[in-house]
Amino acid sequence: MPSHSIIERIDKLYRLHGQRLYSGLQAEAVTALEHALQCAQLAEWAHADDGLVAAALLHDIGHLLAGGHTPDGEDDRHEMLACAWLSQAFDADVIEPIRLHVQAKRYLCTRDAGYHDSLSPASRHTLVLQGGPMSEAQAQAFEALPHAHAAVKLRRWDDLAKVPGRPTPSLDYYLVVLARLVQDEVLGAGWSAADGLSTL
Repeated sequence: MPSHSIIERIDKLYRLHGQRLYSGLQAEAVTALEHALQCAQLAEWAHADDGLVAAALLHDIGHLLAGGHTPDGEDDRHEMLACAWLSQAFDADVIEPIRLHVQAKRYLCTRDAGYHDSLSPASRHTLVLQGGPMSEAQAQAFEALPHAHAAVKLRRWDDLAKVPGRPTPSLDYYLVVLARLVQDEVLGAGWSAADGLSTL
């Protein structure tokens, strides 16, 4: 088990809360941990670099930080919560695809005529909360962002990583990938996230 404190906290989050199924209109057929592992596996199969594999694993960790109980009529902004926490230890190659993966869904709805119909019912529901398809001007602005291409890749894997029972490598396997990427941390012993998970 890697010794970095944020790696330990990520491990604890997934082990404590990763077996949750999303509820209500946001329900998917897999748990949060299964989804994360499948997404990371798809990134590896596509020969993504470690930063993008890490982003694939961690893209929805904001749901766990938020407690996983978002009312069906609200956008939990999970990508922003994740980035605020992870940016203390990871660089932009990990953070920016996570920050943009929700916008990438909106972008693909504008650029790919068949994309919307391929979304799960839960993703269609959250799309409405997240602003719906982008306008042409918004899509062009998104395309100009340095990590837009990586975010679109992540979004595609996100949509495919919802297969019940699919075998994947373990969480420990991907924690080793994360440990290779951790920068000098600013997380002190008294650190606590805005969500109140002070024991992590």
